Amino acid sequence: MTAMPRCARAVLACAALVLAGASFAQGFPSKSIRLVVPYTTVGLPDVLARPVAAKMSESMGQQVLVENIPGAGGVIAAQMVARAQPDGYTVMLTTEAIYAITPALYSKLSYDPLRDFTPVTQALRGTLFLVANSSLGVDSVQQLIALAKTRPGINYGSPGNGLVHHLAMAQFALMAGVNLTHVPYKGVAFATPALLSGEVSLMFITLPSVLQHVKAGRLRILAAGSAQRSTFMPDLPTVAESGFPGFDVGFNMGFVVPAATPRALVERLHGEFVKALKSPDTESRLVRFGVEVVAGTPEQFGEQIRKDHEYYSRLVPQIGLKVD
Repeated sequence: MTAMPRCARAVLACAALVLAGASFAQGFPSKSIRLVVPYTTVGLPDVLARPVAAKMSESMGQQVLVENIPGAGGVIAAQMVARAQPDGYTVMLTTEAIYAITPALYSKLSYDPLRDFTPVTQALRGTLFLVANSSLGVDSVQQLIALAKTRPGINYGSPGNGLVHHLAMAQFALMAGVNLTHVPYKGVAFATPALLSGEVSLMFITLPSVLQHVKAGRLRILAAGSAQRSTFMPDLPTVAESGFPGFDVGFNMGFVVPAATPRALVERLHGEFVKALKSPDTESRLVRFGVEVVAGTPEQFGEQIRKDHEYYSRLVPQIGLKVD
């Protein structure tokens, strides 16, 4: 009997893996699934994770248990999930901070955001808005730039160093050629009151955090940071439309699993996540937080991850921000 050609053996091996994965998926899940959230129980990540987990628990016949593992900007949770068994029973909620910003800030990480995870679905995307305290006396991006050129060092706030809110304003200042002073706070809960009091005059922030204060006249929204106009404020121009083509800063959240998770399990999880995200009560709950439910394919989320990774790997050196 002649030896089987190497290429034929490879084809048979791949086929065996596919069949094994499909067989495994038929009995999946046979125990509870762990949904790791790399943040505290306060904030949009938890608002997203818990109703989705509840829906999936009902649909799959096994509990999907949310486990909050905050610390080190998501690094602790990410390195743990990267090393978890690729059996579909460990899933992580991820954001651009974990898969794009932190890798750009740190030269050495214990995980590789592109190599160590397999995308399941992008759950949502959100827009950051450029907001000014009304006492600053500006109503547009153009007025802000004109003022900043005569008054260098206007303070702007953020929920913390290296977060997307900080990077958005740093990029804006770089593109506009103005000098702004960053004042970081320990979260949105502290940064928003600082903006309201005038302790800082500017901030990139989500719409629900400031809308009531805009209606009361205490704050003014100058522009949307997204590439396209926000569906929530379609008459508001974007920063890009205001003279800065290519400006596109927002936030994304989605779900990933360890890299070697069989494709059949990824597809099963994807279907369950999409069903949970698109349920009317879950979607309406999330929309109230000013975000758009995406529920895209694994490939689409993978492309978004690569796009964000490239974007921040270029931006961070441009603004001179590095942690190590």
